[in-house]
Amino acid sequence: MGQEFVQIFDTTLRDGEQVPGCKLNKEQKIILAKRLDNLGVDIIEAGFPISSPGDFDAVHQVSKVVKNAVVCGLTRAVEKDIEVAAQALKPAKRARIHTGIGTSDSHIQHKFRSTREKIIERGTAAVKYAKTFVEDVEFYAEDAGRTENAYLAQVCEAMIQAGATVLNIPDTTGYCLPEEYGAKINYLMEHVPSIHKAKLSCHCHNDLGLATANSIAGIINGARQIECTINGIGERAGNTSLEEVVMIMRQHPDLGLTTNIQTKMLSETSQMVSDAMGMVVQPNKAIVGANAFAHSSGIHQDGVIKNRETYEIINPHDVGVDTSSIVLTARSGRAALAYRAKNIGFELTKDELDKAYATFLVFADRKKEINDDDIPEILKTAGVS
Repeated sequence: MGQEFVQIFDTTLRDGEQVPGCKLNKEQKIILAKRLDNLGVDIIEAGFPISSPGDFDAVHQVSKVVKNAVVCGLTRAVEKDIEVAAQALKPAKRARIHTGIGTSDSHIQHKFRSTREKIIERGTAAVKYAKTFVEDVEFYAEDAGRTENAYLAQVCEAMIQAGATVLNIPDTTGYCLPEEYGAKINYLMEHVPSIHKAKLSCHCHNDLGLATANSIAGIINGARQIECTINGIGERAGNTSLEEVVMIMRQHPDLGLTTNIQTKMLSETSQMVSDAMGMVVQPNKAIVGANAFAHSSGIHQDGVIKNRETYEIINPHDVGVDTSSIVLTARSGRAALAYRAKNIGFELTKDELDKAYATFLVFADRKKEINDDDIPEILKTAGVS
């Protein structure tokens, strides 16, 4: 079966930066933009140009240095926003304006105090105006996750007729269940007459911990772009995690989907973003967390030592991690102690290992973790070295 291509739209520099305390300066944005470009990201959303002079300048400078990816600027459905974004994006080899408006009844009634018809008019006008500056225009239907499907299909058709090349279907509040979000994408694929002229995009938030699952459900049902961030950072509980969706597609070739991402750069890129934003990656974070390839249970350790694939579905080298970690704790077994001892030059016989293991447990009960420096002392205390 041939593989279909899914574009990766990275919004670390825009939506990711909305995390309190994680503001990036222009120099940091430029460094990370170059890294994302080398990583193989297809679209880099560099910022919201009208929001501040600093953000305008950052988008402008990022536009100058990115060599391969499309550089994107966010706007509201407001002419001034669009004009400013177009100016900021002028140096880009390939530029995209990302404009849109809320489409759920909640947004229409309470945020805009408007009507469904007027929202379509405003969205259409914004897309048409953006189209006078760039060919590549993406429209976001904010709160699409809570927008009635039939109306959302009307919005999408109108935006395609106005010239939109990409339709962003955000689960803005992270409300949808995967089957609901997937069904929404499927509905649009089947009920938007001109859908063949545009690409559907998933932009999912993680309020219920479902951003990655929803994005995968979206691409299974026909979307061909995922909007995501490194480490899953972003507004409130965060956005879809780039490294998660990319590795899901890679580890499930039966999906028939592929990306341009150079996965061996993922671990280092994760650390770069963490350092720049001062936001520690949780140790149990999938793919890039410190514990993603660490094993402390004796049963797991024995299996991994015999054959890595018994407890690891991803080769750590594939995401830029040197090796799996066998962590010595009171839950570790003899195989783990022998393995770690051998790594630092001690080949233990079965009898020596039995003696050393009894002493090891005494040490392990006193410490959370046994490191390599402790092993010689354990062996000496046990009388085997």
